[in-house]
Amino acid sequence: MMWPSVALLLFVTLQRLGELLYARHNTLALLSRGAREVAAEHYPYMVMLHTVWLAGLWLLAPDRPIDLLWFAVFMLLQLLRIWVLVTLKERWTTRIIVLPNAPLVRSGPYRILRHPNYAIVIGEIAALPLAFGLPLYALVFSVFNGVILTVRIRAENAALSRTMLQA
Repeated sequence: MMWPSVALLLFVTLQRLGELLYARHNTLALLSRGAREVAAEHYPYMVMLHTVWLAGLWLLAPDRPIDLLWFAVFMLLQLLRIWVLVTLKERWTTRIIVLPNAPLVRSGPYRILRHPNYAIVIGEIAALPLAFGLPLYALVFSVFNGVILTVRIRAENAALSRTMLQA
């Protein structure tokens, strides 16, 4: 077992668990303000994908060296993730939660991309396995992630379009 690899996996695991708690808090607060969840049927598949992705890395990567270039890419993505979280504040969730009559966030990374968080996740799903020298793993999970994100982004865009028409 190599301690840097275990430390990186522990960091990602704790980060994801913390984000789930933050997302749950935000989801409940938004729902109490009249928001509603849309397209919930895909959510268990997304959770399963991320759980299997991380669990598989725990099985395959603890004894592998870390490629510093891909590690740097992954850490840059973490800084971008923080930018998204700070920009969205209480509106950041892991589910598609729509708050009626609320304007779309157009500041921070949302000035540049419509879905910056998903771009970051695409990068993470590939970069972390690549940091451990697992290119096939990165490819397989990137394909599955692409399928789920296609469904999710379509559903989110439709929900946001409906909300903007009502505003």
